Amino acid sequence: MRRIIIGISGASGSAYGHMALQALRAIGGVETHLVLTQSARRTIELETDMTGDDFESLADVTYRDDDMAAAISSGSFLTDGMLIMPCSMKSAAAIAYSLNSNLLVRAADVCLKEKRRLVLAVRETPLHLGHLRTLTQLAEMGATILPPVPAMYAAPQSVDDILAHTVGKALDQFAIPNELFRRWRSPAL
Repeated sequence: MRRIIIGISGASGSAYGHMALQALRAIGGVETHLVLTQSARRTIELETDMTGDDFESLADVTYRDDDMAAAISSGSFLTDGMLIMPCSMKSAAAIAYSLNSNLLVRAADVCLKEKRRLVLAVRETPLHLGHLRTLTQLAEMGATILPPVPAMYAAPQSVDDILAHTVGKALDQFAIPNELFRRWRSPAL
């Protein structure tokens, strides 16, 4: 069985993380390890009619963001990598500078040092030069920067369609087969 860490930071867009957890549960064959930051718990309540507990109910294993002794804080705990969805610029900066200020950041740092996949759905706009430099540094360190940008070729009909496109693209980064969105096909001539 594959093992993926899902991190949800306090950035707007907690619905992306929720859909990622739902998708992985539906696909099966992937053990999910979830860490929600305290800011994520607050954002979830502000943006949705759910709580952090609702998100945790979709994961196989959950961790408190202050538990620096958790399994995912060690490189000896084998995973396929980590998806942070959404990823705040605060979390991105902490990861870029290895601040290890909470478990989400520490787990991401472990993925980078162990050369495991780290996918960051950075949720901020507009981006200033400091943000861009942080994202460049993360890319140079091996992270994949995957901002939640909708693809209009998929002709989204709902917010869920827009969410599904980004979640599907994120799962593609881990080579997890999914049919969450309509993929591009060459137009008929």
